[in-house]
Amino acid sequence: MGPLAGIRIIEMAGIGPAPFAAMLFADMGAEVIRIDRKEAPGDSAFDTLKSYGFLNRGRRSLALDLKKPQAVAAMQKLVASADALIEGFRPGVMERLGLGPDACLATNPKLVYGRITGWGQTGPLAPTAGHDINYIGLTGALHAIGKKEAPVPPLNVVGDFGGGAMFLAFGVVCALLEAKTSGKGQVIDAAMTDGAALLMAMQYSFKAAGHWSNEREANLLDGGAPFYGTYQCGDGKWLAVGPIEPQFHELMLAKLELPAHEFAARWDAASWPRLRAKLDAAFRAKSRDDWCTLFAGSDACVTPVLDLDEAPRHPHNVARRTFVEHAGITQPAPAPRYSRSTPEIARPAPERGEHNEAVLRDWGFAAADIDALKTAGAI
Repeated sequence: MGPLAGIRIIEMAGIGPAPFAAMLFADMGAEVIRIDRKEAPGDSAFDTLKSYGFLNRGRRSLALDLKKPQAVAAMQKLVASADALIEGFRPGVMERLGLGPDACLATNPKLVYGRITGWGQTGPLAPTAGHDINYIGLTGALHAIGKKEAPVPPLNVVGDFGGGAMFLAFGVVCALLEAKTSGKGQVIDAAMTDGAALLMAMQYSFKAAGHWSNEREANLLDGGAPFYGTYQCGDGKWLAVGPIEPQFHELMLAKLELPAHEFAARWDAASWPRLRAKLDAAFRAKSRDDWCTLFAGSDACVTPVLDLDEAPRHPHNVARRTFVEHAGITQPAPAPRYSRSTPEIARPAPERGEHNEAVLRDWGFAAADIDALKTAGAI
């Protein structure tokens, strides 16, 4: 059983960050029910991702037509026995449905109400649309990532998932712990801009100390330093190279058979292009796998850059079961690990409304109540 076993969470179906947070809760053993729309929203690509993607694993689906008052009343009954509710709509949407924080907390004063948006619930941009690239662009994160010539979007992991979903999950768990003492719920306003900015705490501290430039590829951790970056090998594949500490750097040079004295000025930024050229030439002399064999088991901090097919097969990932096969599909495993509790994938992503009757029955609805919702077209 995962460490959140016994916790009941309602998830308002969406895409991206809110489902990822709900997946984290489900992986940790919480009972998560996803409230789906009764009908598909019309975007087949997103609907396929929402219905079958890994982000929706581990929970059951209840499909409601929230334009029906009977469905809203059913939601309030679910809220009455929930520990938390999470939603990722634009500000005001849940209020217009009659399911905003005030209405839900009136039903269940101990409810933790988690809200995740790109811009947050307040501020001049709050009502406007955006995506990860926009949110991290506003925080300094996007400007700091990429080649010298242009910023490069780091997928959508910094804003959506790192700055958004992870902070929503953290906020909800914190509020659940606080509610055990206070007996009161509260609202969490998780903005991806806030989270992405906080993820940049180290870079902003470097900047404050005068050790970070606004120029890309000119800093310690952005590919500027020759001892922290990627290098292409003779077969066209890549290595991740990061021996920052002197003893690790010396070991790397020894395995590359490069004279250590030629790298004596490695902390002088003016010498970085010259030193990078030396390392670049050295790494191109062998294939990636040859270098991995040479560096295996060492502290040189040289490892392969694996693609999405290779990563699940790497011996370290295999040994730790970092990737698992569930329902016939290889996917990232629940994380982190615990000494007693056992997080696991409970079930694959559900079909829309797959568990309507089972969810309602398990959450206290009588057979007559379920029949009435069917008759009203609410489910």
